[in-house]
Amino acid sequence: MAATAPPSSTGSVKLDALKQTVQASDPAKLSGVALYSRFAFAGAVCCAVTHGALTPVDVVKTRIQLDPVTYNSGMIGSFRKVIANEGAGALLTGIGPTFAGYFLQGAFKFGGYEFFKQQSINLLGYETASNNRTAVYLASSACAEFFADIALCPLEATRIRLVSEPTFANGLIGGFSKIAKTEGLGAFYSGFGPILFKQVPYTMAKFVVYEKVSEQIYRMTPKSEMSDGMVTVTNLGSGLIAGFAAAIVSQPADTMLSKINKTKGLPGESTTSRLIKIAGELGFRGSYAGIGARLFMVGTLTAGQFAIYGDIKRVLGATGGVEIGK
Repeated sequence: MAATAPPSSTGSVKLDALKQTVQASDPAKLSGVALYSRFAFAGAVCCAVTHGALTPVDVVKTRIQLDPVTYNSGMIGSFRKVIANEGAGALLTGIGPTFAGYFLQGAFKFGGYEFFKQQSINLLGYETASNNRTAVYLASSACAEFFADIALCPLEATRIRLVSEPTFANGLIGGFSKIAKTEGLGAFYSGFGPILFKQVPYTMAKFVVYEKVSEQIYRMTPKSEMSDGMVTVTNLGSGLIAGFAAAIVSQPADTMLSKINKTKGLPGESTTSRLIKIAGELGFRGSYAGIGARLFMVGTLTAGQFAIYGDIKRVLGATGGVEIGK
């Protein structure tokens, strides 16, 4: 997961590349479908668990974005307003599509990142990939997120509709079916542009910052010399910083995504024209509505994701990925 130099690095990129080649051919190590299916499963679990657990924060964040006049007292105050107006159960609105959507997205995101990173190494060669690893991280995470968003978009549209209109439907199946029946399947992808605009930069920032922070930590104490507990702590800390960076980068698109999925567009109104109109209405300040709640949410869930992902990979023996850090 973390892109660090091979254990007991020789100090030479060329010799490290040779060691990685020898280690990759070790029959005791997983490869191919056996390896990447474990990456995908670990990613699915870490994303579903963390996003599902933070559903109450996401509900409040979405309410602040969609109705800043009512929910104008910060995260804690908005929590209290939601509970006072609708009951504590309202904080779990949309948990079904959240869990299902991010289970699928996590599989494609983390599994795809590992896959595309390996393909980049195969294409460029280990030494070139290592010397240009930031570009490899960026390209691999962007490709992985594109496919992840195709899976996520319909469920995210359902979640936002349930949160923004509590009486719209009862749960995932009801909400999904009602949108499909009344608005057509195309409605599920009305927010595909904003979700790409949000998630691709988010994921690129998330993985690159995580890789860079963990790389610096492992320079001080090599990963091979750390206990499993310290590796988990490193994943948590690196993930927290990565989450803050990703939240700031993607916040405007996240606000626009909430707005465009709140209601269906006018007859004949294109998604592009809706986005332009929403952007004009929001302005810079409005696009960062709910940033406090989202920083807390994204920082926490990203830290949890990388910690859970690393632990599940270790338990499943998914240690065959190539690492290209120095």
